[in-house]
Amino acid sequence: MSRAEHGPVGLYHRVVVYILFLILLAPLLGTFVYSIATSWSATILPAGLTYKWYVALWSDPRFLMAFAQSLLVCVGALILSVVLILPLLFVVHYHFPKLDALMNILILLPFAVPPVVSSVGLLQLYGSGPLAMVGTPWILIGCYFTIALPFMYRAITNNLQAINLVDLMDAAQLLGANTFQAAFLVVLPNLRKGLMIALLLSFSFLFGEFVFANLLVGTRYETLQVYLNNMRNSSGHFNSALVISYFLFVLLLTWAANRLNKDKD
Repeated sequence: MSRAEHGPVGLYHRVVVYILFLILLAPLLGTFVYSIATSWSATILPAGLTYKWYVALWSDPRFLMAFAQSLLVCVGALILSVVLILPLLFVVHYHFPKLDALMNILILLPFAVPPVVSSVGLLQLYGSGPLAMVGTPWILIGCYFTIALPFMYRAITNNLQAINLVDLMDAAQLLGANTFQAAFLVVLPNLRKGLMIALLLSFSFLFGEFVFANLLVGTRYETLQVYLNNMRNSSGHFNSALVISYFLFVLLLTWAANRLNKDKD
């Protein structure tokens, strides 16, 4: 470790990092304190502390159903993304590498159209007729699949470029493996980290998605964000407990995935 890291410059850098960390943490800390406060209005500190808001939240059947339904559509969309994207990327990078430039443009299309505009078109297309899916989880899974595509594509593509797919496949085939065996037994394990990053990014984004869920299904298939919106006129302490629970769930999931990744290294 250099002297600069121990001297005034290093101390200044650490102080700046700690201050920025505290600034970012302050809103979350305030929300947590409010979620365990009995009342907190005109005083600097809350009048008392209680966990009744968390008990009320996690004993609410409506919240539990919304939480489970959010998990269902997010996991369903991610499974669909993995099943379709992995073979597609393998074919593109191994057999048609020149198509990667076109794919980079096409994959950004879901971000080019605002969600409100997309929702209006989907309501017209799937609101009636033989493909009537508005108000069902199936339309959300399809929408979330398109949202997850850029995250999945970019993360897995970077990983494929890092492992040098063509050379890895050629080496596996020289050792006697066919294309399927080389892809499944050699390439896929090397994509674990990229795939994990893509899944975490996509899940964190989809789990907090509100526009599509509110416009396309609403209370007919209430997700967590729709539930939070519908409960906005209830107690602020209750809503704070919901926000903290959501944050802790995502944090715990991220920690578990990172731990799992390290254990397999």
